[in-house]
Amino acid sequence: MSKFHDIGAPPGTLFYNGEQTDEKIKITLIEFNETEYIEETFYDLTECLSHVKPNMVKWINVEGVHDTAMIEKMGKFYNLHPLTMEDVVHIDQRPKFEDYDDYVLTIMKMITYENEVNAEQLSLVLLKGTVISFQEPQGGDAFDIIRNRLRQNKGRVRKLKADYLFYALMDAVVDWYFTAIEKIGDKLELIEERIIADPTKESLVNLYNLKREVIYLRKQVWPLRDMINNLIRTENDLITDNTQIFLRDLQDHTARIIDTVETYRDLLGGIMDIHISTNANKMNEVMKVLTIMSTIFIPVTFIAGVYGMNFDNMPELRTQNGYYITWGVMLTIMLGLVYYFKKKKWL
Repeated sequence: MSKFHDIGAPPGTLFYNGEQTDEKIKITLIEFNETEYIEETFYDLTECLSHVKPNMVKWINVEGVHDTAMIEKMGKFYNLHPLTMEDVVHIDQRPKFEDYDDYVLTIMKMITYENEVNAEQLSLVLLKGTVISFQEPQGGDAFDIIRNRLRQNKGRVRKLKADYLFYALMDAVVDWYFTAIEKIGDKLELIEERIIADPTKESLVNLYNLKREVIYLRKQVWPLRDMINNLIRTENDLITDNTQIFLRDLQDHTARIIDTVETYRDLLGGIMDIHISTNANKMNEVMKVLTIMSTIFIPVTFIAGVYGMNFDNMPELRTQNGYYITWGVMLTIMLGLVYYFKKKKWL
């Protein structure tokens, strides 16, 4: 299956480019106000929509976007633009913000880190009194803290409007970025210690894999900052002035994440240079030893070569103790060269 698009299809065609599954889409409907809270789970969209109550803030969380027919049906029910629904089911989107007349859309990646970076696409739609979240069924999300606040009526979320819930969901996702980069930082320190102590091929592979993860995280965070900036600048009445204050705080969190990711990127480059320099130094040490050994044995080899020639008239061959004298000369030269190299601190 193509990762990018159903080639030749008109704009607004719903094309799911993820892993196909027969699993049913799970829909969680949460409705609340300051005094009431209702939470229900459905596997049928029609049944879910029939339970929607007026005069309450609604959060509809859709786990799974592979059933394009159901996603299209939900889009038509809430009068969402076909291009919006196309973005929802196309799970390789960059983080972005779209402002429509009667709703706003944000798309971002929900990042987790368990030995490696894992990401799932999250699409949030804010309508009047309603938030719809579309996510992939990855066996967990960042929203448990929001659900607990809603159930226990803690914090502001039950007291404010849907736009604050919209912000709170994004804030929970961004908090998971902090958790991920903290784990990456711990892994980076461990790899750095191993490379400095004893650089191996395995440590180089680990370093390369970590660098790829940081680059991927960087590709997600930079457009996330632009998305939040656009959300702050929007004049859509769905975003109240009260929520704008919290969005600016979210903007600050994103800036901190970017700074940390850039720092890690620079550190990884430095560690890579250290690894290359260490290996180069080791190779230089080997070459130095081989060169010194060659230098020591060159004059000895020359003497042995001279007296190994088959000439009849070589007076030294008949010299008494000539064999021992030759050995003495060769050893003297060798020891003299060793002394010279040590004096020059080459040994």
